[in-house]
Amino acid sequence: MKRDTLKKILEDVLKGSLTVTQGLEKLRDFPYEELGFATLDHHRSIRQGIPEVIYCEGKSHRQVAQIIQRMKVSGVDILATRANPEIYESIRRIDSKAKYNEVAKTIVIRVKDPRPKDQGKGRVLILTAGTSDIPVAEEAKVTVQLLGSHASTLYDVGVAGLHRLMDKRNLLDKARVLIVVAGMDGVLASVVGGLVDQPVIAVPTSQGYGASFGGVAALLTMLNSCAAGVAVVNIDNGFGAGCLAHRINILGGR
Repeated sequence: MKRDTLKKILEDVLKGSLTVTQGLEKLRDFPYEELGFATLDHHRSIRQGIPEVIYCEGKSHRQVAQIIQRMKVSGVDILATRANPEIYESIRRIDSKAKYNEVAKTIVIRVKDPRPKDQGKGRVLILTAGTSDIPVAEEAKVTVQLLGSHASTLYDVGVAGLHRLMDKRNLLDKARVLIVVAGMDGVLASVVGGLVDQPVIAVPTSQGYGASFGGVAALLTMLNSCAAGVAVVNIDNGFGAGCLAHRINILGGR
């Protein structure tokens, strides 16, 4: 349930166009709903400005479908992450408006205008060190756009060919927040952090050869960055980076 939905229910009860009993029925599953295998937090979008997001790994097709059916009733935009094509096909049968990003492995169902909300009017720039990092970057991009911020991308500009980044310096300067996604040695976040005065969110990925330890090497590099203003999220956590970037963006517009 969204804040404006709750406000309208209360206003309708106050005006008399909705009875107290009818109002109670609309709030029956407020603030959460028990499904047996999951507890849906319908209050989250009111509390945090971001509705609950479905993490699909470890869930069956039926569980994901049931969660989405209940979330549709509450009238919020829906984002499912780490979704495989089979899960998408089961969701598409529930709602033909469901959109699947094959690279990001995300499913989006919008109940509102899909155009950006211009929240803060700032732009989030998402960079990757390599092409193999793009799936995590795309998860961040889908998240940023669903929440209502503008997002642009700059892919495959890692330190093995730093001129590729320097040629696009103007894009860095125009962004309000930057998300830097990198595996291997993870150095790109420090390089970008040393070039800009905006917040930089570093995302280590699990891409790399054996000594990268599934992203731990990139994570430690980013955590030990000497560049000021660089914050680090968990390995492959494009969703978390997207949420944080959006929040910073809208704060900058207030």
